[in-house]
Amino acid sequence: MISKDQRIHIAIFGRRNYGKSSFINAIGGQDIAIVSDVAGTTTDPVKKTIEIHGLGPAVMIDTAGIDDSGELGEKRVEKSFAVINQIDIAILMLCDNTFDDVERYVIRRLTDNKVNFIVIYNKVDIALPDKTFVEKVEKEIGDKILMFSSKEPDIQLVVDKLVDKLPDTVYNDNDLFRGVVGKGELVVLVTPIDSAAPEGRMILPQVQSIRNVLDHDAINVVCKETDLSRVLNEYKIKPALVVTDSQAFKYVASIVPEDIPLTGFSLVLARLKGNYTKYLEGTPQISKLKDGDKILILESCAHHPTCEDIGRVKLPALLSKFTSKELSFTVLSGFTPLPGNITDYAMVIQCGGCVFTRKQLESRLRPVINAGIPVSNYGMTIAYVTGIFDRAVKGLQQRVF
Repeated sequence: MISKDQRIHIAIFGRRNYGKSSFINAIGGQDIAIVSDVAGTTTDPVKKTIEIHGLGPAVMIDTAGIDDSGELGEKRVEKSFAVINQIDIAILMLCDNTFDDVERYVIRRLTDNKVNFIVIYNKVDIALPDKTFVEKVEKEIGDKILMFSSKEPDIQLVVDKLVDKLPDTVYNDNDLFRGVVGKGELVVLVTPIDSAAPEGRMILPQVQSIRNVLDHDAINVVCKETDLSRVLNEYKIKPALVVTDSQAFKYVASIVPEDIPLTGFSLVLARLKGNYTKYLEGTPQISKLKDGDKILILESCAHHPTCEDIGRVKLPALLSKFTSKELSFTVLSGFTPLPGNITDYAMVIQCGGCVFTRKQLESRLRPVINAGIPVSNYGMTIAYVTGIFDRAVKGLQQRVF
């Protein structure tokens, strides 16, 4: 099963009753979005997971009408615009020979957030647009408008246009260990099981790592940290790489010999889709924190916190102990908006982002980085305060095979 972080995220914007939901049903080949002649049927962004032939696994986001009015309507519209930070590409739906400041505002929001878009004129089975209208809009947007009918849909035309406009980063593969693990090598994955671990399953980075090691025609050995010494010593195993959950960094580092590369799942994810360079620059700023500094901790997923919660419990405790400073911490989950006073924070620490796409993670951290605030992630922070930051980073250095 493809996880959502590996799917292309596409949002559809347009006025009420322009056929956005019908379009999604036509693209998906089934009734997956509610369709009604009543304007404003879709009130909140609705995500639909579908498979689009020629494009691949995708998440289509059906948004509220951009012309919704009134106090409640304006809130719905702004909630729809909030998904811009979550998407790889957008579709702007036109109809009724209408294109004015409402559509221009959508385009401006997309452009400001560096999101590519295509423009579709819908319901051409009912009435074709005026030729002069099409020429005027195409000149303004600098691109061709696609004609579409949900009753007789030309799906391939839309897919080809989306593929043409998708950013190259969308098709970067999810190779966690490119240049790090070679064919036939042995990789030990250390996966602690504590109260914060999901019941009956492994967390996503661990599952992805297992699969990616196999994709490199290498060999997995998976164990808990309490069995690591026996794996290395009694079984006479010398792996090419050891990858551990960052919470066990200190313990694992004390067992793994210095001549064996060691890193963490969180660093592996950061190298794949985080702003790795900025993490490397920002993490050492931990040593410069002062009394009264505010730290913002960002989690990509929402979950019920436990007494061993890394973001709410362990990280604050580790940072306070390491710095010997009085620090204050704020934790935000999912796509909760960043604080308006972001410059009040001395540092921002992002989780591994396993359930975020590359685009979502970039968008999440862009305002922070643009503000010049140091950033790190969970694994790098823990590696730093436990004294093995340089070793963990070195463990991900590329090799020639």
